[in-house]
Amino acid sequence: MSLTFHWFLPTNGDSRHVVGGGHGTPATASGRDRPPTVGYLGQIARAAEDLGFVGALTPTGAWCEDAWLTTAMVAQHSERLKFLVAFRPGSVSPTLAAQMASTFQRQTGGRLLLNVVTGGESQEQRAYGDFLDKDDRYRRTGEFLEVVRGLWEGKTVDLHGEHLRVEGAQLARVPEPVPEVYFGGSSPIAGEIAARHVDVYLTWGEPPAQVAEKIAWVRGLAARQGRTLRFGIRLHVITRDTSAQAWAEAERLLQGFDPETVKSVQAGLARSESEGQQRMLALHGGGHRDGLEIHPNLWAGIGLVRGGAGTALVGSHEEVAERIKEYAALGIEEFVLSGYPHLEEAYWFGEGVLPRLAADGFWRHPHGALPAASVQVPFAR
Repeated sequence: MSLTFHWFLPTNGDSRHVVGGGHGTPATASGRDRPPTVGYLGQIARAAEDLGFVGALTPTGAWCEDAWLTTAMVAQHSERLKFLVAFRPGSVSPTLAAQMASTFQRQTGGRLLLNVVTGGESQEQRAYGDFLDKDDRYRRTGEFLEVVRGLWEGKTVDLHGEHLRVEGAQLARVPEPVPEVYFGGSSPIAGEIAARHVDVYLTWGEPPAQVAEKIAWVRGLAARQGRTLRFGIRLHVITRDTSAQAWAEAERLLQGFDPETVKSVQAGLARSESEGQQRMLALHGGGHRDGLEIHPNLWAGIGLVRGGAGTALVGSHEEVAERIKEYAALGIEEFVLSGYPHLEEAYWFGEGVLPRLAADGFWRHPHGALPAASVQVPFAR
């Protein structure tokens, strides 16, 4: 078995502190410490592909740069790294989206993965001209994927759906290879869409028992559709040579949280329509700084100032590797990771954790190389 690891492109800016934002909350001021220039994001992309990450997730929303445009530019500064482009159905027609994906595949040598994000916040969706409620957005996502997958198969597609309508849609050139579709969502309708249409179901970093329940739920729904899915998890990481060093870094980040910012962010996130976001908030109790280690080496502190993925694996390289094995035993095959700052933290994980997983048979470098077994990152502190 070889697990798959992806990194993250911080298109909302990067910092030695946590950059907040997402789910209707703006990016925090720390995002200006390292602006998301193509040059800097290119550094992260090159580091990620050298270390053995397969792809890099780029977020979507008003709080960050556009994922399609940014990754198209960063792809020119890398050679093999794939881009897990977050994309919201409803912002463009499914035919145009299928064409964009096909073009991206040809121009990058097949380096597109598509992260379909339905959109959990009606207020933000309305700013983009989308006035459907949450369940209808998911139903539209199902229709969207029906059209896109048909076009990618070379079919001429006609659909008179509840929310989308196309007639005689077809592509002059289909993508090669067809991009895999990643998707997450914790509501009943989200599970139904995942079961019918996606390749990889993503969950945020909840404790293993909760992740196991979610996997069983989606796997059962997919089985009723005659399908099987892969499963992935979205986490931050803080990994160091010793456990004490890692937890000291987590404490440093925590001390950098302005109480008023935490209060404001939590108030905004409490209004979220996303069931996944509400599950994240429940892990840390809506802003409490005590009891943030919610499972061995699983820390909920990031979620105090950041929407979306709010938990981190914190510990020595050996401890973090063991937690990854614990999730793998549940059925998680892909890990979408990040850390602050993203350039340095990629090296901490890539040079500290991945060789340990390789030695135990859980990972192999996708390009045949193998990072050193010890971390020596001159600019990390």
